Amino acid sequence: MIKRKCKITFIRHGSTVYTDSDILNDDINYPPLNELGRIEMERISKWIQSRGLKVDKIYSSDSCDCIKSAGILSKVLKQDFEVIPDLYTRRAGKWNGLSFEQIMEKYPDEFVLYKENKADFAPQDGESLNKLNERVESVISNLIKDNLTKRLIVVTNRDVIQAAVANALKIPPKHQTEICIQSASATQISYFKDFTMLMYSNYFVSL
Repeated sequence: MIKRKCKITFIRHGSTVYTDSDILNDDINYPPLNELGRIEMERISKWIQSRGLKVDKIYSSDSCDCIKSAGILSKVLKQDFEVIPDLYTRRAGKWNGLSFEQIMEKYPDEFVLYKENKADFAPQDGESLNKLNERVESVISNLIKDNLTKRLIVVTNRDVIQAAVANALKIPPKHQTEICIQSASATQISYFKDFTMLMYSNYFVSL
């Protein structure tokens, strides 16, 4: 029997005012969850509880939407959670607060460069997909080392979960933004010594 090093269930935070408009945002203090986001997190939390599986630790990124989402999950599962400051969303730099439609209008030349080289391009003061993936891989590696054989839940952002899936399945960075990760959805990855296995992705409890 192959011994698993760690199992991590990634939960994307619940819906915010930015979710549907797909605005790039790396502000840890805004936006908060909206009412739909709170309902979504209640539902996914109760789904996790209903499965009756052991959860050894709950972690959260440090943005307000993730911390509030982790708080809802923590209350349902009756377990505390720990914040991981380094597991923040992709830095948007000067594109922060803009949708891709607005970026195309405001920075057309930069948007062309981004489309041509998604993996390495970064807006001013921003972060490329390659750098994001390196950071996420490092954080996850440390989590695994600190939690061998354990089952974890990590509440975080879409970019982080896409990076985790891309790293696990060796998906080229230029395609990882095509991985659908809905708000308050669950994505589970099992980590073994020589390989990783995606158990399920983007599981969402419909309203």
